Amino acid sequence: MIAHAEALLKPLTIRGVTFRNRVMSTSHAPGYGQDGKPQERYQLYHEEKAKGGIGLTMFGGSSSVAIDSPATPWAQISLTDDSVVPYFQSFADRIHRHGAKLMIQVTHMGRRTKDNTDNWMPTIAPSVRREPASRSVPKEMEKEDIQRVVRSFAEAARRAREGRLDGCEISAAHGHLVDQFWSPSVNQRTDEYGGSLENRMRFGIEVLEAMREAAGEDFLIGMRMSGDEMVADGLSQEDLMTIATEYSRRGLVDFLNVMGGQARDHIAHAVSLPNMSFPVAPFLFLPSAVKREVDVPVFHAQRVTDLATAARAVYEGHVDMVAMTRAHIADPHLVKKLQEGRADDIRQCVGAGYCIDRIYVGGDALCLQNAATGREAKMPHVIPKSDAPGKTVVVVGGGPAGLEAARVSAERGHRVVLFEKQAQLGGQINVAAKGTWREALSGIPRWLRSQVTKLGVDVRLGTEATEAAILAEKPDVVIVATGGLPNLGHAKGAAEHVISTWDVLNGKVEPTGSILLYDEQGQHNAASTAEFMAKRGCLVEIATHDRMIGEEIGTTNQPIHIRELYKLGVMMTPNMELIEVYPEGNRLVAALRNTHTDAEEERVVDRVVVDYGTLPVDGLYFDLKAQSANRGQIDQNALVEGRPQPKTGDGFLLFRLGDAVAGRNIHAALYDALRLCKDL
Repeated sequence: MIAHAEALLKPLTIRGVTFRNRVMSTSHAPGYGQDGKPQERYQLYHEEKAKGGIGLTMFGGSSSVAIDSPATPWAQISLTDDSVVPYFQSFADRIHRHGAKLMIQVTHMGRRTKDNTDNWMPTIAPSVRREPASRSVPKEMEKEDIQRVVRSFAEAARRAREGRLDGCEISAAHGHLVDQFWSPSVNQRTDEYGGSLENRMRFGIEVLEAMREAAGEDFLIGMRMSGDEMVADGLSQEDLMTIATEYSRRGLVDFLNVMGGQARDHIAHAVSLPNMSFPVAPFLFLPSAVKREVDVPVFHAQRVTDLATAARAVYEGHVDMVAMTRAHIADPHLVKKLQEGRADDIRQCVGAGYCIDRIYVGGDALCLQNAATGREAKMPHVIPKSDAPGKTVVVVGGGPAGLEAARVSAERGHRVVLFEKQAQLGGQINVAAKGTWREALSGIPRWLRSQVTKLGVDVRLGTEATEAAILAEKPDVVIVATGGLPNLGHAKGAAEHVISTWDVLNGKVEPTGSILLYDEQGQHNAASTAEFMAKRGCLVEIATHDRMIGEEIGTTNQPIHIRELYKLGVMMTPNMELIEVYPEGNRLVAALRNTHTDAEEERVVDRVVVDYGTLPVDGLYFDLKAQSANRGQIDQNALVEGRPQPKTGDGFLLFRLGDAVAGRNIHAALYDALRLCKDL
């Protein structure tokens, strides 16, 4: 049991509602909404947390109260009419039967949304100020708009109450409409809603008063807000403390959910949703300061990734309830595991930001290391035993795909042998984790390694799997997860004169002098390597075929890479293709061609480093293919539908996963392994 676990597991009662413990998940937008409703997928995702022992799960981050705050972006929830109420009722019943509480966040996005979705209504704000993140130029709200939106908040609260939810909170954080009125960077009005801080608080007061009247005295209403916007012309810690204390003094809120930062542009967004480059709980001091000044419970979320930190936050009195939102995406059963004395089995969030980054490119939230999250209808978080246990499964390769295949197969009750030719498990993650602030990725193979060890997998490190060694095990199933090796690309002279990002991060080559790094992938690999080399004194230029550096990196991560590259003086050159590398004296000449104009340029450098992804290591697979019953083929329909793979003919079943097939990311490798092996 972790220190001070009793503080975390102690119940909390607010306005007659008792939460069974102090652990919660904040409202967020997983992209699972359908037609503006929380339908089955959305509900199953939250139900898993309820099964896992959570005290409170909130849903519907940015749930819309009016049609000029559209729900379509981020596939979100709409409370604009009563049709949502039955969905709330079934949702509440689903969560309550496991002993957890359910709340929703409601908001009007103001200028922080798009005008070209849903009904194509113009965005609105206190004043005409464009928001950089959403690129929206709003209409200045008239008094009638203010009154209409206030009524919309009230109706939303009524619908939440009728939906049998335990409460709701308004979003006055991340630059939504309520805090747009608060902020002098947005609100330049000269009427009673602008000017002094007292006037700028007026809209939020009217919203909360109307919600209380509509929802009744015994319904929880809280507010999520920043404790310091951390932008030059934004709200200071002093400003926000004044707001928090005044709203609390007036009895407008039953709790405050306090965070740090804002989200008006890319870097502010990355700060407000801190990734693995930040320390754990970097903004805990903000709710702690608010708690000393208000007489309502205070909640907090921001990179609280482990239960020890969460317990300390509650035990020391910094907060009354601590949110572990991304931690529950990684492991929805973390509270239950704590209660059962299995804290070592918790799959800890590494802060990769994959879940959030997907949302901001129109995808759905998926965990980099837990492929069952968001797929609860088909993918199990707890692997059931096989009806026919005792098969022999041979896994070749100890990267993420191989480790997950070994884990799931062992959970099914099979005998598992894992061959790994290197001296340690982890595969390419061991390379990626060496890239400056990406070290936390090492937590993924660390958890998998601990699980396969507990499950009794026969792990043979430093042992290259041969055809003879595999067949000697008399396998029923062979899974080839041998990964990939760096692709040096197709530029003329590349095979002789370039090195890979792997060579740099693994220490095979010590980079010195001037370096051109060419990136064909647009992912973390090249950006991390550029930072790595620049920190060692190299003069680095990173060039890419794409229109910007790290184009495939998401919102919580790309701004951090860009910030670091600027700080380190790295030259960033988009829209270029590497076409040739050749020696000139003791240096190299790299020829680049502009992808738009075809104009060619040359760089004289000491090293050329490239990242073109990987090529499959598939020789063993092809050696075994003819002897297998399925000739190495996966029945794609069975895989997608969650059915077992068919077996026809004699011999073992042969499959290959992850980069041994084609370049895949960590999530894809783990998902491939889970959905295949859960039915073995």
